[in-house]
Amino acid sequence: MVNVKKTSEYPSLHSTEMGQRSDLKKNKNGNLPGTFIGRLGIFLAFLVAVGIFVLPAGAYSNPESIVAAGNVYVSSVTIDPAVFFTGDEGTATFYVTNGNANQSIVVNHATFGDKDIRLTSGSYDSSANIGPLQTRPFVFSIASDALEGTYYPTFSLSFRDADSLYYRTQVKVDNTPLVLTILEKPDTFTQDKKDLINVQIANPRNNDVKNVILEVSGDGVTASPTKIYIGALASGANTNTSISITPGVESSVKFALSYDNGDTHHVVSLEMPVSFAPDKKKASPLMSNVKVTLESGIYHVTADVTNAGLENANGVSVTALSPAVPQDPYKTYVIGALKPDDFGSFEVTFSASGVKSIPLQMSYKDADGNVVTSQQDVALTVTDSSQTQNSPSFLPAIAIVLVIAFIGGYLYYRRKKSH
Repeated sequence: MVNVKKTSEYPSLHSTEMGQRSDLKKNKNGNLPGTFIGRLGIFLAFLVAVGIFVLPAGAYSNPESIVAAGNVYVSSVTIDPAVFFTGDEGTATFYVTNGNANQSIVVNHATFGDKDIRLTSGSYDSSANIGPLQTRPFVFSIASDALEGTYYPTFSLSFRDADSLYYRTQVKVDNTPLVLTILEKPDTFTQDKKDLINVQIANPRNNDVKNVILEVSGDGVTASPTKIYIGALASGANTNTSISITPGVESSVKFALSYDNGDTHHVVSLEMPVSFAPDKKKASPLMSNVKVTLESGIYHVTADVTNAGLENANGVSVTALSPAVPQDPYKTYVIGALKPDDFGSFEVTFSASGVKSIPLQMSYKDADGNVVTSQQDVALTVTDSSQTQNSPSFLPAIAIVLVIAFIGGYLYYRRKKSH
């Protein structure tokens, strides 16, 4: 019964058993079975390859993923600096927002730049998720090799489940530097005299700059301050600063203005020549109305002092110089401060012999406390000729005699009348 079932189940095997004996021997030699198995292996390998490359793509690229990628967008862009110089380096930051409320987006690759605005950092080549309603920044280091103008490099973002996102942004290149100007300075400089310089720093660029620093130097020149930190300077803004200059020799004052445009350092230089000449504005005390008298061998000189300059003369004082020998009560006379066109009087006393004139010295302090001196010779011509003699006067004795005579006469008259 069992054999009948096997025969009925496999009629082809039993009906051809005797006829296939020789074929079975061939199969053992590897003729027909090897060809069939090889072809079957190639077919299975092809199916596996299709399963690896085609099936995942079919699973990822679906209408839902394409719609989800369509809700991803560049929400904002920051270019620093906002305007480049040729050769400047900076950064570009793209903020990518996933507008899907329930689905994350997988990003495989992100890059930015073109032939004019080149990428100096690496691109984003690893997968990253952007969660629902989240924003992710993509930061790139860039450099500008282009001439002045406006350029539009491209930011590209590749999705795993959909096509790529492309976004073009504007990058400007402008080589206009900051401007350094001397607004006010003296017409001429005086050796070792402090003068004030007023300097203006202006930013004509279309973007802000930072770390603005002004440095002042010069051979034989003392500046105060030598370095001024200004910091950030906005587009179209300017700032003024004052610097005091005290030159010891004729040379030049050098101004160096440094600043950062993004990550790149820039410097603007300016030189101001320094030459010496008489100061046209300084205080100028002048003597007038001079009178000389002589009393008991002591000369008394009185005069007026007028400030004929355009600046104040502070602490004006007068004294006699050698060969005169200052004597009390007025060895030195202090007038005080004299404004322009103001005047004051003084008196000095001294002794002198064998000379026809002596020098009087006037001293004053300028606004910076520097002492300025000048001299003027005064002839010892006595104004009152009655005081040129050193012998005692007889006028007091005559007056006494007259008084005594008057009193004697009066007493004599009274006595005679009483008798």
